[in-house]
This record gives sequence, C-alpha cells and structure tokens, in this order.
Amino acid sequence: MSTTEPGGGGLDVMDRELEKLLEEEAIEPGDHERFSHYVKKDKILESALTGKAVKALCGKKWIPGRDPEKFPVCPDCKAIYEKMQSE
Repeated sequence: MSTTEPGGGGLDVMDRELEKLLEEEAIEPGDHERFSHYVKKDKILESALTGKAVKALCGKKWIPGRDPEKFPVCPDCKAIYEKMQSE
C-alpha cells in the first residue's frame, strides 16, 4: 500500500515536516512555571487563538495558560525590557 499522493510528497514527507516543526517549536523546560515572562501582546492573542507556543524576551518558549499576576516577573525578561526602554 502506497502512502504517496498525486503530485509527490506523501504522508512520510508530511510526517517529517511536522516533526521538524514540532522540534523548532519545542516548549522548553525550566522556570516558565515559576515566573511571568514578557511577550508581545499580539503573540499572546495569537497563542490564545492557535494554541501555539510564545517566545519571551528571555528566550523561553511555552504555551500561556496561567494568570501572570500570580507570579514574579522573570529577572531576565525584566532586564531586557528595561534595557530596551532606556535605548
């Protein structure tokens, strides 16, 4: 049984492409659950609509789902944000 569709590609190619995308969007383990991170507002809205991970100023990737008001601000995000404001 062939998994190739007309026009080339096929399920094997789709599986490899999906695996690559998932690796690129990998959610990083770490302190994201202990801190609130700075992320562009439009990216948070996009994540809420699509379920995709966001990337904070400090580089952390995760899917937002908790109330950021309940956690201290990530010190790395805060330092980057303050540096951006002073420039």
